[in-house]
Amino acid sequence: MASFKIAGGRQMKGEITPQGAKNEALQILCAVLLTKDPVTIHNIPNIRDVNQLIDLLGDLGVKRTRLSNSSIRFEASDVHLEFMETEMYRQKAAALRGSVMLLGPMLARFKKGRIPRPGGDKIGRRRLDTHFLGFERLGAKFDYDPNDGGFYQVDASGLHGTYMLLDEASVTGTANILMAAVMAEGITTIYNAACEPYLQQLCKMLNRMGAKISGVGSNLLTIEGVSSLNGTEHTMLPDMIEIGSFIGMAAMTKSEVTIKNCSIPDLGVIPGVFQKLGIQMEFRGDDIFIPAQEHYEVESFIDGSMLVVADAPWPGFTPDLLSIVLVTAIQAKGTVLIHQKMFESRLFFVDKLIEMGAQIILCDPHRATVVGLNRATQLRGIRMTSPDIRAGVSLLIAAMSAQGVSIIDNIEQIDRGYQNIDTRLNAIGAEIVRL
Repeated sequence: MASFKIAGGRQMKGEITPQGAKNEALQILCAVLLTKDPVTIHNIPNIRDVNQLIDLLGDLGVKRTRLSNSSIRFEASDVHLEFMETEMYRQKAAALRGSVMLLGPMLARFKKGRIPRPGGDKIGRRRLDTHFLGFERLGAKFDYDPNDGGFYQVDASGLHGTYMLLDEASVTGTANILMAAVMAEGITTIYNAACEPYLQQLCKMLNRMGAKISGVGSNLLTIEGVSSLNGTEHTMLPDMIEIGSFIGMAAMTKSEVTIKNCSIPDLGVIPGVFQKLGIQMEFRGDDIFIPAQEHYEVESFIDGSMLVVADAPWPGFTPDLLSIVLVTAIQAKGTVLIHQKMFESRLFFVDKLIEMGAQIILCDPHRATVVGLNRATQLRGIRMTSPDIRAGVSLLIAAMSAQGVSIIDNIEQIDRGYQNIDTRLNAIGAEIVRL
């Protein structure tokens, strides 16, 4: 288990470019299975979860040609379906939550799919009902046998278009059902569909491949099934979660940072939420400039009541950034209530922040109140463990702003979502050593 050793109190200065979007990559890479033709993907992030999925595609027989550090050409002309029966497939797919999105393309093109219960962050219950209920609405037959190594088995020999109302606006669920529906017979209507920019990117890519998807960007998608799809070329968006992380990191460490090539129109309310914390920023073309700030003051509502930051389906605030907002609020002037509606275990890392000197009240598994220190006191360095990707980076931000040395264990969790984060931050003035 690797660790980071962080010398706190360093101010950074310079430019940093966000990686390709992790959550988009997991969908886009699975979509290469929908065609036998070459599909070229650009701006692929070099992170653990994405690399594991690329390796898994290779095991399934997908040819991969690396064109540059972040561009790969995929060709799924000879997919080895028999690999899905092996113990190696079970182990590799179970270690990666994004592997569940292999099912949609498999059902569309090969009329069957098999996936073990997937892994991922330990942030509470993350049920897969939306995926399988959608497949069943399309005519697939679903079977789960706990005695069969915990495999989900789906038979889709006769997929047909239908109307469905998703029980939740699941991003991965929408993507999976969408990929299964593009080659189903007839017209499929998906209501309460997720509409995140990553989902829009997937829709645009599929349409370039020959799919017929309308309603892109809304929560009502209409898919007219086609018999086959062609190859295409696709460039992924910058990672909005990394951009938000850098905004919070700059504020907490009093750093002057320019975040390059942010695709600002695709960030939605994210910059505005950080501005409500009092963080100054300038939009310079497609770059975000964060000046060094000695103090930042939290806005209150018009009636003077406490600011509440809560997650919501897009175009609401993404739950992946609530941990970053929480840690950034520690040194603000004012009080913020963080309401994590989606996952009941995602705020449990605050005990480490409290040990560092933060004033946080964990109200219940979903809510935490942060009383800002306004830099009257500095956090102190401690030893801690990263429980998941976003909490891990939140602890890293706290450690970078703290007095003294901190050690974060289990940084494999951070590596799952952030590309060479230590090297990139050290280049602009941080002091992070990988142990």
